[in-house]
Amino acid sequence: MPLKLTVVTPEKKVVDADTEQVEVPGELGYLGILPGHAPLISLLKTGVLKYRAAGGEKSLAISTGFVEVVGDVVSVLADVAEEPGEVDAAAAEKERTRAEEELKTASRETLDGIRARLDLAQARIAVAGGK
Repeated sequence: MPLKLTVVTPEKKVVDADTEQVEVPGELGYLGILPGHAPLISLLKTGVLKYRAAGGEKSLAISTGFVEVVGDVVSVLADVAEEPGEVDAAAAEKERTRAEEELKTASRETLDGIRARLDLAQARIAVAGGK
């Protein structure tokens, strides 16, 4: 019995698919979800969401949000969810470089924002590269 995966952002529904498994970047680490998973609600951190469907493994760069698992339905609500074709790899690489430089002189007030930009840039690079 497959999992039903739905990924939505404030702007659109990004994924609505039957999958064999889902891996999401949970707040405390990556979570693997298979059919028959226990009910779950978790915060998401920025990273790469992967899922396996009939066409092979697919991935999305996502930023913060929530995941809910009820029965064999996985619902992801994310601030950002981008498929490989939506990612500008060159821009993501520039953003990563810029954020790494800013980390060197970051203050307590700016550190979290810079880390969030860096994490999203790295997720975008990984998705664009098919990793």
